[in-house]
Amino acid sequence: MSPRRTQGAGDTRGGDEPASFEDAFSRLEETVRKLETGPLSLDDSTRLFEEGMGLAKRCNELLSATELKVTRLQSAFAEQMRFVPDDSDPDDDSDPDDDVDD
Repeated sequence: MSPRRTQGAGDTRGGDEPASFEDAFSRLEETVRKLETGPLSLDDSTRLFEEGMGLAKRCNELLSATELKVTRLQSAFAEQMRFVPDDSDPDDDSDPDDDVDD
C-alpha cells in the first residue's frame, strides 16, 4: 500500500495535486503500472483509473502552461532583436563608394 492511497480518488485534486510535471508523471506511471500488473477489484480499478485520468490532465495542464511560457519568451526575444542594430549595416553603406571606382 502506498502512502498516497490514504485519500482515495481525491489524490490529484486540491492540496495534494502534484506541483511539478515530474511528480505528476511519476505518479501517473505508478498508477498505470498498478492497473497493468495487479489483479484489482472493480472498485480499485475504477479508483486508479480516475486517479490516472486526473494525473494525465495535470500533466497536460503543466505542459500547456510551459509551452505558453516558451512561446511568450520566444516572442519577447524576437521583439527585442528587432530593435538591436546590426553591426554590419554601417559597413555596407560605405561599399557603394568602392563600386564607383571600378
